Amino acid sequence: MTDVGAAFSRRRRSTSATEVAPPKWETLPTGRTLIMGVLNVTTDSFSDGGRWLRSEAAIAHGVELAAAGADLIDVGGESTRPGARRIPVAEEQSRVIPVIGELARRGIAVSVDTMNASTAEAAVEAGALIVNDVSGGLSDEAMRDTIIRLDAPFLVSHWRGHSATMNSKAIYADVVKEVSHELEYRVAELVVRGVNPDKLLIDPGLGFAKNSEHNWKILGHLDRFTRIGLPVVIGASRKRFMGELVPEGAPMEDRDFVSAVTAALAAGAGAWAVRVHDVETTKAALAVAEQWKTGAR
Repeated sequence: MTDVGAAFSRRRRSTSATEVAPPKWETLPTGRTLIMGVLNVTTDSFSDGGRWLRSEAAIAHGVELAAAGADLIDVGGESTRPGARRIPVAEEQSRVIPVIGELARRGIAVSVDTMNASTAEAAVEAGALIVNDVSGGLSDEAMRDTIIRLDAPFLVSHWRGHSATMNSKAIYADVVKEVSHELEYRVAELVVRGVNPDKLLIDPGLGFAKNSEHNWKILGHLDRFTRIGLPVVIGASRKRFMGELVPEGAPMEDRDFVSAVTAALAAGAGAWAVRVHDVETTKAALAVAEQWKTGAR
């Protein structure tokens, strides 16, 4: 574990009398699509860069997202938007570990959005339930063994390269077939090498080495991904292809309505969870989708 993780772990133990036991993987809600609230502790996120950079602000926002109905808070300290620069691991951890630890201490379920194995380990030690790696463990060769050792739930995204180069790799003859096959291959590789298949989740990686047409094709054929047999997470919220559905130059928040509609459709298609910025609107949209499904029975 890094110095940041070890220091925070010691502080948590020293205040354990005031802690609330965080939820466990096994106790997350079932029978409906979960909501993952996005918490970017970054300077350069495409949607809200710098807004939650201070730990106090990030913790308060995480609490707000949970109160609004988020089942998980997905905390990330490194932007993965197209063209984003990589940051030192120590800087990433200084941003996310205190936030994760405090949210977990308050009984809030948390996932960590990281491509770094040492950050994943420190985050799980601090109370994170799930490791969400947009590279599917390909960016850091130590990630696979770290996940095996921690026996942590691992969200594997489809990935073809880092932010600086991924747009040049958005070339497909059949995007649904190729993305699903590449994702299946990555999952098989992880399982063969010892990752617990019962704790794997998948994400087709909307926007990662994919243009708008690719993203919509994947969403329109989500059944191809649910048939893989693992929980599917969809993250369309506020992404560029969502922005194409609102007036040009509109504020980022104007993408929340179309993002919520997309989340509801993804839920209807069998998504295990949707990763969103606007939890309240998404919760309402998912409630409509659930009532629609109930009425059709």
